Amino acid sequence: MEQEKVIVIDFGGQYNQLVARRVRECQVYCEIYSYRTPLETIRAMKPKGIILTGGPNSCYEAGAPTCSRELFEMGIPVLGLCYGAQLMNHVLGGCVEKAPVREYGKTEVQIDADTPLFDNVGRTTTCWMSHFDYISQPAPGFTVTAHTADCPVAADECREKGLYAIQFHPEVLHTVEGSKMLFNFVRGICGCSGTWRMDSFVENAITAIRDKVGSGKVLLALSGGVDSSVAAGLLSRAVGNQLTCVFVDHGLLRKDEGDEVEAVFGSSGNFDLNFIRVNARQRYYDKLAGVTEPEAKRKIIGEEFIRVFEEEARKIGAVDFLAQGTIYPDVVESGLGGESAVIKSHHNVGGLPDYVDFKEIIEPLRNLFKDEVRKAGLELGLPEKLVYRQPFPGPGLGIRIIGEVTAEKVRIVQEADYIYREEIARAGLDRSIGQYFAALTNMRSVGVMGDERTYDYAVALRAVNTIDFMTAEAAQIPYEVLQTVMSRIINEVKGVNRVFYDLTSKPPGTIEFE
Repeated sequence: MEQEKVIVIDFGGQYNQLVARRVRECQVYCEIYSYRTPLETIRAMKPKGIILTGGPNSCYEAGAPTCSRELFEMGIPVLGLCYGAQLMNHVLGGCVEKAPVREYGKTEVQIDADTPLFDNVGRTTTCWMSHFDYISQPAPGFTVTAHTADCPVAADECREKGLYAIQFHPEVLHTVEGSKMLFNFVRGICGCSGTWRMDSFVENAITAIRDKVGSGKVLLALSGGVDSSVAAGLLSRAVGNQLTCVFVDHGLLRKDEGDEVEAVFGSSGNFDLNFIRVNARQRYYDKLAGVTEPEAKRKIIGEEFIRVFEEEARKIGAVDFLAQGTIYPDVVESGLGGESAVIKSHHNVGGLPDYVDFKEIIEPLRNLFKDEVRKAGLELGLPEKLVYRQPFPGPGLGIRIIGEVTAEKVRIVQEADYIYREEIARAGLDRSIGQYFAALTNMRSVGVMGDERTYDYAVALRAVNTIDFMTAEAAQIPYEVLQTVMSRIINEVKGVNRVFYDLTSKPPGTIEFE
């Protein structure tokens, strides 16, 4: 799709995806590339601007990630962030050294000069610093535009060449006016007009899918999650009943979720497609019987999905396209879109499945972030409840049940989770908390209910706020809401006599329990 574009060059920073997301929030299309990307490839993309990310290295050390001087001589505006700021000054003849004082966390930055990068930004503004090194001497031709108490060059620029460097991270929420700075760069300095919108994406994507698929058949594994649901909606609008969606109900979904998915995409829904629901719950319970090790459970659930999907695909016969709900973070986190360490090996990325007879793969959401996927879903007319449903792991409730998975444990966690989500929504907190769910611990303890002794399970409630799901903090839910949830779960869910609230951050914990 032809779009005006800003590219992010990744030097191994943990916020590379966040930088790209913030640029897209300015309605400017943005992609992430490794610092190893050849200069001629960058030129061929004709970017309107380039952003250099942070990174964990010292730019003056041998073998550190770097770039050529020519990158700054192409006549394209460049913004360096943290390591990217240091690297820009280092490559162009400035001096970067170990800082006498490390800056980390929220820091007051003093703006020293009028500059288009800080247009409408306060003269004193709170920013997020994270650096051991500092720019001790700006590159020739650069002017210092901001400082802090411990950092003499918090920002500098060579305006006539369109080069801007800032030591802090404007992409994180802790930098109060960071979004203004990025907007000033991409819309002001780079001159982008802001044509990246979900309504135009959906319209263009439908046209592109129709051209690609023609009269062919498309097969999609529909999990009921946001990504695959939006992919199904988009493909349906494009090719109608040339699309077949196979929904494997493994019995590890949230309460009523299978029926909700069928209501949207089945015969009574508003989408023109072939919908196949496979009830495989007992098959999964049998496979998981006696299995307690988390990774073993994950593998069984994943492999059994492949087997069920394979059986259904064979009934359908040869198809022309296998569709997947891959989104941009899947690509980046699998090491295919940047320089950061591989975070996960995603089932949708990095290799084509060999268990379905198809000619080509199609991934209509491959360039979208999760928030953009949700916007596309609303444009397609998907129910808001489905579009904004809580993130759900691929193995489902299998990793929210500590120890062996049984039908009885699934019932308990489904009902407890339903109550929790219902009360969070009733309190008006469902859009302000990043992720929340109930899990079933493997702990049983003595309790008293109705003057009788009980020996039942403990449910753990989890709620976290996160920007990128790589780090997370426990959400501060009002005590009275937690009290209501606890009371309802103990009174309404048979088999539970204790409710805990998990305060663990990530790290050291993980968001999910297994």
